[in-house]
Amino acid sequence: MDIASIIGYVGGAAMIVMSVMTSGGTLGGIIDIPSAAMTIGGSIFALFIVAPLGDMLNFFKVYGRIFKTFEYGEKTLIQNMVNLSEKARREGILALEEGLDDLDNKFMKEGLRMVVDGTDGNVIRTIMENEMSQCEARHMKMINIVNQWAGFGPGFGMMGTVVGLIGMLNNLEDKSSLGPNMAVALITTLYGSMLANWLVGPVAQKLLGQNSQEMAVQEMCIEGVLSIQAGDNPRILAMKLLTYIDPVTRKVIEADVLKD
Repeated sequence: MDIASIIGYVGGAAMIVMSVMTSGGTLGGIIDIPSAAMTIGGSIFALFIVAPLGDMLNFFKVYGRIFKTFEYGEKTLIQNMVNLSEKARREGILALEEGLDDLDNKFMKEGLRMVVDGTDGNVIRTIMENEMSQCEARHMKMINIVNQWAGFGPGFGMMGTVVGLIGMLNNLEDKSSLGPNMAVALITTLYGSMLANWLVGPVAQKLLGQNSQEMAVQEMCIEGVLSIQAGDNPRILAMKLLTYIDPVTRKVIEADVLKD
């Protein structure tokens, strides 16, 4: 469970409630079903025009990723690569085939299988980089849908405000209703801003961060596989892969993988 996402939503809600209450308003004053239907419902249905039905059916599953923490196994990956490099130098490349099925990282496993099969290094790089780019393209397709939703929110909020103002202007003879009607008209603008800046917009940024982490691990796999094929010293291979790790984590891993 990603506690940061929960803190963001709960804390944001608390700040909104506090702001409303301390400004003399009430929670009931910012709750309006027609405004929510226009802003939230309208923007969601607009997404069905943007994306195929299949993507929309998977959309909320992707949205839920912000509440999960993912372990990409950088330390395990480096340790496995170093061990496999030592084995390849000691027993030969073909000896790697024996333990391939025990590897959890499918991307690394397929790369090493090509090494065992004697595939040219340039071909291996091309295939693995294509696989990585297609994986990122799938991620970006869903992230773009999230960004589209964040962009549609304020637009539908303004549409709701205009609809509310039209209704208000049609009843100008009732002076007592002008203030309440204006408040309701502006609620849709508030909802649109909340979608863009709190409920949806930050989600795209979090998904981008997760994508970057996964792509970095796949780059590590490519570098490690090609280093093993080239017969690099295991220590050199480890040093190459450690460049992908942040300094704090790198210091912890170095003690294990760079032992003399």
